[in-house]
Amino acid sequence: MRFELIKELLDRFTNWRIPGAAIVVKQGGKEIFKYSAGYADLENKIPMTGEETLNMYSCSKVVTVVSALQLLERGLFLLDDPLYSVIPEFKDMYVKNENGEIVKAEKPITMRHLFTMSAGFSYNLNSEGLKRAKEWTNGKMDTLDAIKGLATEPLHFQPGSRWAYSLCHDVLAGAVEVISGKKFSEYVKENIFAPLGVTNISYTRPQSVKDKIAEQYEFIPNEKCDQNDILIPAPSGDGCWKNIGKDVMYQLGENYESGGAGLAICASDYSKFADALANYGMCPNGEIILSKGAIRLLAEDQMTPYGIPGFDWPQFAGYTYGLGVKKLSDIAKGGAVGTTSEFGWDGAAGSIAFIDPENELSIFYSQHMLNSQAPFINNRVRNTVYAALNL
Repeated sequence: MRFELIKELLDRFTNWRIPGAAIVVKQGGKEIFKYSAGYADLENKIPMTGEETLNMYSCSKVVTVVSALQLLERGLFLLDDPLYSVIPEFKDMYVKNENGEIVKAEKPITMRHLFTMSAGFSYNLNSEGLKRAKEWTNGKMDTLDAIKGLATEPLHFQPGSRWAYSLCHDVLAGAVEVISGKKFSEYVKENIFAPLGVTNISYTRPQSVKDKIAEQYEFIPNEKCDQNDILIPAPSGDGCWKNIGKDVMYQLGENYESGGAGLAICASDYSKFADALANYGMCPNGEIILSKGAIRLLAEDQMTPYGIPGFDWPQFAGYTYGLGVKKLSDIAKGGAVGTTSEFGWDGAAGSIAFIDPENELSIFYSQHMLNSQAPFINNRVRNTVYAALNL
């Protein structure tokens, strides 16, 4: 195995625009490679280790869809059940057309629409519905408060008509709360992370959690650098890093638990979750967090059978979209060194999960920089790790 290729890649990243990066590679349930480069705290020159708590942003989504699939495989709902059967506020929905006309939705939002980002929601965190929820809760809204607020505003397109990145998985987390009868974070801790032996996670950001989170940065090109800011020159020479604090914009209320972007966890612990999925749900202690069939369903193409357009981000060339994860489907189109059993997702600050059950392989790469340079980084990580392992 040529692990030096992975080391060289992370060293290049951190000698370019990335403050710090860490990677954990596991196969057959065993850690086979771990490496970190750069700094978790640039100002104080604290090295990145992979053990620091990070804001995972959209890597949270994989945990959310797995938690929901646990409930599906227990017979508590079906994919094509209407959302209103779980959260009644979504029974009579309207759609605002491109011309501004508001019409009744042609079909109800289903649970499948939530998984597949095709329900008609947006990612507008200042929408009128969310503002109403903030008002009636005095800014303390929890997960269900916010979701019920979303139900008071028109959708942006007809449910099931296209893919659009949105608050779908936040709504799905609310559905998990209702179906399970537990707060979303409690359900996730008990049913996903406890079997993995992971205890240090959070979906809210009290000061005690913030204190543990690594510093967060943003890369700013030279032409946009404000000399009044405290900036750190990046090795690339074409920009600077700015410390932007540890807050997460998706924390909509002090009690809000975002299924789409709320998870705080360290890379080594998230890698345990990714590894369990790569081993068809099997944890090291023998517990199963998700069945083989549910994992196959998770990664199955949900776009082509329904003719759903929109999943066309440049870094996802060669991928299709399943139940909340991207799935490599065309090696040639993706220029992919890898296999078509690989699936996963990434987050706004640069964390990426690659999960490959065929090879019992999981790769978890993590960063802590918004505007993460994903189009440059994501597929380079995939290609280099598969090349290093000769898979």
